[in-house]
Amino acid sequence: MKLPGEKKDALFLARPNRFLALVRMDGLEVTAHLPNSGRMTELLVSGQHVVVAGKYGEHRKTAYDMILVDLGDGLVSVDSRLPSQVVEEALLSGTLAPFGHCGFVRREVVYGDSRLDFRVGANGREYLVEVKSVNLVEGKRALFPDAPTLRGARHLRTLVKAVREGYGAAVIFVVQREDASAFSPHEKADPDFGRALREAAEGGVGLYAYRCRLTREEIELSQEIPVILERG
Repeated sequence: MKLPGEKKDALFLARPNRFLALVRMDGLEVTAHLPNSGRMTELLVSGQHVVVAGKYGEHRKTAYDMILVDLGDGLVSVDSRLPSQVVEEALLSGTLAPFGHCGFVRREVVYGDSRLDFRVGANGREYLVEVKSVNLVEGKRALFPDAPTLRGARHLRTLVKAVREGYGAAVIFVVQREDASAFSPHEKADPDFGRALREAAEGGVGLYAYRCRLTREEIELSQEIPVILERG
């Protein structure tokens, strides 16, 4: 999918709050919306090269979104809104292997005590699908989450319940960079999420992870990578 907005290079300076970045662009200090509540401490380093996109709207407080971190040997998307969009694109085009051609794709569905990303009709049954944005990679291993997430564990337990009630269920981890060869839960950041993910696998929830092909103008799912649940 295309990344909207006019792209400009900048240097990251600071993060005044969870959703705001201070950057230097064209010799000026400018604030940009940061569409990601994760910690991202390994990416958001003062002086780091980043890419911002121009965004315009009547109610916006900033004229830019900070969307990419340029590591020199590759880009990382820090826009947590994109994974559900690229998954939706793949579902609608019938190119997401676990599902193939979908009879319907509905976004933002409520099930139990959770709001999940998709309800999908495929393979003769209905699936509930949750998408998680991943941008942390250590030693070629993509990791999620980078901070404790009670909401993430709740989603997993909701999906296990859905399987018991006859639905198909899946979690798709979208790694917004190209340098990951496998995915695992980040035990150090949130051991409860790791336990919940293993329970979800045992309870019949499908676990999938994909890395992305990423340029300044586009992002798309590129290759499925293995999900490794064993600790070690």
